[in-house]
Amino acid sequence: MSDARLTVEVAGPVATVVISNPTRRNAMTPDMWRQLPPLLDRLEADPAVRVLVLTGAGETFCAGADLGDVDEVLAAGDQSVAVVAEERLAAFAKPTVAAVRGACVGGGCQLAVACDLRIAAADARFGVPPARLGVVYQTPATRRLAALVGPATAKYLIFTGELVDAERAGRLGLVDEVLPAEGLVDRIAALTGTIALRSQLSIVAAKEVVDGRADVDRVAWWHREVLASGEAREGVTAFHERRPARFTWTLPPAG
Repeated sequence: MSDARLTVEVAGPVATVVISNPTRRNAMTPDMWRQLPPLLDRLEADPAVRVLVLTGAGETFCAGADLGDVDEVLAAGDQSVAVVAEERLAAFAKPTVAAVRGACVGGGCQLAVACDLRIAAADARFGVPPARLGVVYQTPATRRLAALVGPATAKYLIFTGELVDAERAGRLGLVDEVLPAEGLVDRIAALTGTIALRSQLSIVAAKEVVDGRADVDRVAWWHREVLASGEAREGVTAFHERRPARFTWTLPPAG
């Protein structure tokens, strides 16, 4: 039986998805790509989950797609299991944070870029290697990378295929924070704890708008939801009473 798998750990409002493929530096197999969308569906539907963390087992985030199975992924192009999984992660309604240690390369870097935030340990290394392998990256992943770091930097990363360290990745806008490896776990706990305390209505609405998924009708729905939910009343009251707000809004079921 293969050791390649995705596991989920839920602690309070934070769900952590762990990429594990120990003999392949946590490379994603086709089965692992297939596992991700239904796993995300379940976590998105769970009202107790307010933040999602994606990370790798041990000292590595993800070294990309398992090259032993790469033909299956490449043959499908933009309809591949990898694209479906990345698009589902990017569309996850709740906030997502990639906690990165070690190699974050190829498909691993694509997964990190599909998250809302990327927090990296100083030992992290990032790479986008299609030109080293003679493959064409899927269109959604390439566009998402360019939207994050800008067209020129995206071209540089893809054209050279070079690895960049965490400090440089921070300067390029590829990661949001860089810190010593021993501080990564505590920082992720503090960050996700803060996010979980904030109004999920505000966060989910902002994510849709920033990502360009909220049309005029959806924006109008969000404003009606603010009035109906009582979130704003609670936030203002808590401010005047000088106490932490107790936000209770949860994402409505899909459909």
